[in-house]
Amino acid sequence: MIMIFLILSGLSILFISGVPALFFSSSSEKGHYVTVFLVVLGSITGCIGTAFSFATDIPPTLIISWTIPLGNFAVAVDKLSAFFLIPVFIIPALGSIYSLGYWKQKEHTANGQKLGFFFGTLAGSMALIVIAHDGILFLIAWESMALSAFFCLTTEDHKKEIRDAGFVYFVCTHIGTLILFIMFILWNSTTGSFILTQTQTLSKQTTGIIFIFAFIGFSFKAGFIPFHVWLPDAHANAPSHVSAVMSAVVLKMGIYGIIRFSGLLMVSEPWWGIVLLCVGAITGLSGIVFAFSQTDFKRILAYSSIENIGIIGMGIGLALLGRSYAKPELVILGMGGAFFHVLNHSFFKALLFFNSGAVIHATGTQNIELMGGLAKKMPFSAFMFIIGAVAISALPPLNGFVSEWLLYLGFFKSIEPSTTSNITLIALAAVVLAMIGTLALATFVKMYSIVFLGSPRSEMKNHSHAPALSMKIPMFVLAGFCIITGILPVLVTPLLDGAISAWTAYNPDSLVISKLIPLHFITATGLLLIAIVIIIIVLYKKASTPYKTIKGITWDCGYTKPTPRMQYTGTSFAQIITQLFSFILLPKISKTSQLQHFPEKTHFHYTVADLILSRLVYPVLYFIRKLFFRMYIFQQGQPNLYVLYIIVMVLLLFIFGGIGVDL
Repeated sequence: MIMIFLILSGLSILFISGVPALFFSSSSEKGHYVTVFLVVLGSITGCIGTAFSFATDIPPTLIISWTIPLGNFAVAVDKLSAFFLIPVFIIPALGSIYSLGYWKQKEHTANGQKLGFFFGTLAGSMALIVIAHDGILFLIAWESMALSAFFCLTTEDHKKEIRDAGFVYFVCTHIGTLILFIMFILWNSTTGSFILTQTQTLSKQTTGIIFIFAFIGFSFKAGFIPFHVWLPDAHANAPSHVSAVMSAVVLKMGIYGIIRFSGLLMVSEPWWGIVLLCVGAITGLSGIVFAFSQTDFKRILAYSSIENIGIIGMGIGLALLGRSYAKPELVILGMGGAFFHVLNHSFFKALLFFNSGAVIHATGTQNIELMGGLAKKMPFSAFMFIIGAVAISALPPLNGFVSEWLLYLGFFKSIEPSTTSNITLIALAAVVLAMIGTLALATFVKMYSIVFLGSPRSEMKNHSHAPALSMKIPMFVLAGFCIITGILPVLVTPLLDGAISAWTAYNPDSLVISKLIPLHFITATGLLLIAIVIIIIVLYKKASTPYKTIKGITWDCGYTKPTPRMQYTGTSFAQIITQLFSFILLPKISKTSQLQHFPEKTHFHYTVADLILSRLVYPVLYFIRKLFFRMYIFQQGQPNLYVLYIIVMVLLLFIFGGIGVDL
């Protein structure tokens, strides 16, 4: 029980971490430091409890009766919960340290204390979700997370675009919550309890219905297309350390819900896996295509998060197919790849969002078209971005390569003769995963070249500066995680095996990841690649010893004085791919319609809007808003009129109640 006590203590400290700062002056840095100290303390305490949880084979459970109607305060920490607690405790702690340099209290007197308070409740709520063993407690923690994320997102609520992003998030997250209410009602009516335990007594039809509601409800939080509409604006407009937590951890709460309930519903059919496989493939490919076409630094990373959620969904789908066909190899490789990518994405995406915050903080813009040449002014950020870009592009020897390699092995294993009856579909999924990886590499080559290489594209960006030490430390730690877990996956695979065993009925001792893939070969290859890179750098430094240089005019192709305008922009870099996927992106192109003999000025520009958001969600929300404005005629501010409304409603209830009794 000590691990439950430590985890509950850790999340309790997180919940109250922002309270002491409220008693300090709004411009006091002391309150900010107290908040950061408590967040780090709570995270360390929770991490210790999580480590103990991996060391026990019997999941500890704590059930306490409470006065809230229905359910109990029931928590349990199995190895699946413990695995998801790793990013829950690590990323917010690093984000809190990062905020010391990025969101200084003395520079944000109007909202710094509010952000610190809800940042802590967000982290605590996510920890409670992961260990909740009762449906009512789960929903309470889920709503606490949703509201905390909303207030963190809308920190700068004086800006219209942030209020709009918060409104879309608020609507979407509560639609998902309402669907989860239905799912939990079905769960209670069929199992007779809100306790979340595995069951084999339900029929396939019942489990299928519950699975559909669980998948849709949790997809609103995870960001699967078409339930992703809140995500790009939210990530782009939130403070960067909040964006890091939302992408690296909050999205994973949706993934956790899907994995947890697909594991509780042990009676499954192949179509479950097919749904996850298809939705994951569409989400991954569409997400990275939209990311490649963007010019906003954080919006690119936001769509990239959608892409990685799609990759995780493909792994879950493969595991569900393996469970349906009783193929443990597919379960181990599919779910192992999904779990590993959950952890990897938490590390490299938090690193990239922290990096984006450093760049935006130094340059004052999120538009990469106005950047350029930052590697000279911000070498640390440029190097950290390379590590994050290599990891997210699934290139060896970093961690993204290992998790996607597990998925490739699973796909190749599943297309062997007589393995499954969906060989064509799985083969297409493998092709889609390869396309996603290629486009991801192109996306981050574009970002690095436009942001860090070349010359500054605007004069104001010449004043950029290196990030503060408190911003460097979290990036350095996350970069270390990306390198270590990529070179030494043997350190992570026991955690993956434990989480898989908690999800499925297969015995992890009979078949584990280390028996399916050569982990030591990955380590040796990774070390060899790093050694080659180091040798190349040393040789380059040695060869670049300064010699006497003779300066003179060289062949310049007719351009005697190049300017920043002659460089590639993000728009021109992505133009070919954007045209290739125009059937998905439907870009709006603006250009000079007709050239004169001596044109004074020409232009070419295209914008890529999220189709579901701009053509479906916004029109519907606009209609609803107009409808509610027209209903204001019923609010006259007269008490006697409100009393009349109550009397009318009571009479209607009596009438319909009487009809119901007679029936």
